[in-house]
Amino acid sequence: MDVQDLRDKEFPRRFRGYDATEVENFVNKLADYIDGLHREVDDTSRKLSDVSEELKDYRVREKTLEDNLAQTRQLAEDMKANSEKEAKFIVAEAELQAEKILNQAHNRLAQIHDDISELKRQRAQFEVRLRSLVEAHLKLLEVETDRDRDLAELEDKIKILRSPSS
Repeated sequence: MDVQDLRDKEFPRRFRGYDATEVENFVNKLADYIDGLHREVDDTSRKLSDVSEELKDYRVREKTLEDNLAQTRQLAEDMKANSEKEAKFIVAEAELQAEKILNQAHNRLAQIHDDISELKRQRAQFEVRLRSLVEAHLKLLEVETDRDRDLAELEDKIKILRSPSS
């Protein structure tokens, strides 16, 4: 039964029954009230439908956000794993580089030891040569001194021979 059925309803007239005008007024008020209730129900249904649509939108957004969050977490975990791999690679490369530097330092140290040994050997040879040269010169000086002494003795002898008695 709808509002129009209520408005169109006619009651048979009887003797000493209700006042027909009062009944019609009451029925009209009742029909207006029911019509208002129908509008409220329609309005509420429309609002419920709107809210249901909004809820669907929010659920879609929630699903999208959850998916994005899951992707972001996965991306973060991937980035973390890649960073750890890269860090391990960098450390391994640094260790390799340090080992190379250490080997170079050892080689350089060995070269320096070799250079020092060579310089010591050269110094020893130089000292021997210098000592020989000095000794040779000393011997030359001794020979010259002897020669000078012999020459002086010879000159003394010549002077004696040239003395006034001659």
